[in-house]
Parts: sequence; C-alpha cells; structure tokens
Amino acid sequence: MICVGIIGGGQLGMMTIEAKYHSLPVEFAVLEESKDCPSFELARHFVQGKITSDAAIRELSKLSDVLTWEIEHVNVDTLIALQKEGKLIIPHPSVLKIIQDKGIQKGFFISKGIPTAAYILCEATEITAEKLYNFPGDLVVVKARKGGYDGKGVAIIEKSRVQKECPFKGSVLIESFIADAMEIAIIVAIAQDGSHAVYPPIEMYFNPISNLVEFLFSPSRISLELEKKAQKIALHCIEALHSPGLFAVELFITQEEEILVNEIAPRPHNSGHHTIEGCECSQFEQFIRILAGAPLGDPRLIHPAAMLNIVGPASISGPYFLENELELNDSPDTFIHMYRKSETRPNRKLGHATVIATSRKELLLKAGNLKRKLTIIAKDN
Repeated sequence: MICVGIIGGGQLGMMTIEAKYHSLPVEFAVLEESKDCPSFELARHFVQGKITSDAAIRELSKLSDVLTWEIEHVNVDTLIALQKEGKLIIPHPSVLKIIQDKGIQKGFFISKGIPTAAYILCEATEITAEKLYNFPGDLVVVKARKGGYDGKGVAIIEKSRVQKECPFKGSVLIESFIADAMEIAIIVAIAQDGSHAVYPPIEMYFNPISNLVEFLFSPSRISLELEKKAQKIALHCIEALHSPGLFAVELFITQEEEILVNEIAPRPHNSGHHTIEGCECSQFEQFIRILAGAPLGDPRLIHPAAMLNIVGPASISGPYFLENELELNDSPDTFIHMYRKSETRPNRKLGHATVIATSRKELLLKAGNLKRKLTIIAKDN
C-alpha cells in the first residue's frame, strides 16, 4: 500500500482523494491546522498542525511514502531537508523555491527563454514615476512577490496611482498590463520516468473584482496552430523545472497572437476541474498516477466541458447551502462539486459546477443557463 502525504487539507486534496486511482493500492495522509477542512473525512490518516510547521511536516512524512502539497505556502526548507534524507517529494522542493517568489519565478522564465510580460522588481515604498515610465498604457499589474493565492496579492492599478496607493507592502513585482488578452491555462503532467502528457488549452474568464476564475471552458477558441504553439511553450516551461509533478501553466494570448507565460502552479489547479468529467483522465487521477509512479493517463478531451466556480457572495458569512443542489445534480450533463466547507464568506470558493455538451456553442449556452441557477443561501440558525 502506497501512502501519499498531502500538505494542506483543502478542496484540491479532497478531490485528489476522491479520484483515487482504483488500479493502485493508494491511501492518503493529510496535514492541516483544523479538522474542519474538506479533506478530513476522506483521509486515512490526519495530522493536525500548521502547514509551515517543521514538526508537523515531519510527522506527516513518517506516515507517508511520498509527500506532496496542495498549496504553495508551505515550509520549503523542511521539504529540502527531508529530500536530502531520502524522502520522495513530488514536485521537488526546488520547484517551490522558484514558485513561492513571483520575482524569482519571472527570473526563471527569462533565464529559460520563456516569453513573459515585461516587469520590474522593487520595494513598495520605492515605486517612482520613473520606474513606471516604460510600461505602455495607463495601467500596470502589481503583485505581492510572496503569499498571494485565490485572487489575493494581485491588483490592476493606474500608473499615476501606484506610487501612493500600492495595496501591498514589502517587495512587489510590477508588470505590463496586457490589454484585451485571452487568458488560457494548460495542464502539464510529468511522470517519475520523465514521460509527459499535455492537456488541451482551457479558456478562462476572471471576476474583475475578486480576480478569481469565474468561468472556463475547453476546447478554447484559439486556432489549432496557436494551440500547438501554446502547448509547446507550456511543456518547455515545465520541463525546465526538471521535476515530476502535475502543473498548471497560465498564459496570455495577445491581440497579435503573441503567447506570454503568466505564472506556474505546481499542483492540481482550478483551471483543471473540468477534467473530472471532460477528459479521459482527470487532473486528479493524473496526479495520483504521478505520485504512485504509475504510467500517465490519456489527457484527451472526450467532450466539451465548462466549469463555473461557486463562491461565497459578498452579503453572506456563516453556514450556507446551495439552492436547488439536488435538482441541479439531476441533470445528466451537470455535475455539482461542493467542497465540504462549513461556512461561507465573501469570495470563498465553496464548490464548482461542470457542464458538458456535444459542441462548444451548446456548451456556452448551457453554462450561461447554469450560472443563473447557482445561488448560495444563508442557513437559518
């Protein structure tokens, strides 16, 4: 029996455990600070502690044959030490050293010849008009170098306001705002033997206020030529990390059809949730295959699929339910995944809905209809 240790007990860990690859004898151990987390009831073993705790990670390691994570903000120094002691860790901790700091990640792109938006690094207190002068247009993107997730740590701001109204403290990354760009993601799987599988591009749309993915679908609307080029860039990006693992590569496609890499996520990703119903092998099953040393599955899209995030509305905090959840699940082409979270709060990811269809046109119509039905309601005490 292979025991997979997952640092973090959120929905990504939950869906990984749910996708247990039945041909493999795999069980799961999870590290999380609270038992009130999506993965608790599904894990074979549970370690209660902070995901940054050296002692807690080492306790999880003792239970596990292989370690991984479902969120980047973990104690990478402990993972590096454990790897030196012989523990199998996927992806390699060296990947986290690159990913955890957006400035280092950008430098990695440049060093590997990976196209990315122009940027500068500076302290929030040292932003000047001169430093912003060469960025085209009126807007720039400002990112906290560390700690951002789920739309946090990113802001689009007018250049004239950045100096006085930078929303982040400490070291920041400032990059060009790519106007009217299409945002896509490509899931890349690298097996322990070095073989790879690349998923079809996913077209994404973000909420302009929360910066969260609101809606996505695959196949995307880009041409086959551009699709192959984007997949090649994404694979090059991940192969340059020299590590097995499951990765999401976020990219911009400009109006001139230039492809720019935005960021890498070294784990299952929100952009790949549609693969549960839409692909031959979901991102979560693929992740398990990689961790267990099994052959990779087929990433092929078996029918068009769209995903809508179900997030907490601004007006509600506390216990909640999804209105008409049973009725929505009765539809043969609609799949509701709730994340076992006990309370909602504004912009908290509570679940997602996937819809499938026979064509992209039909898919987008179905997704639009479904979006209007996804309503979070406060529970009466």
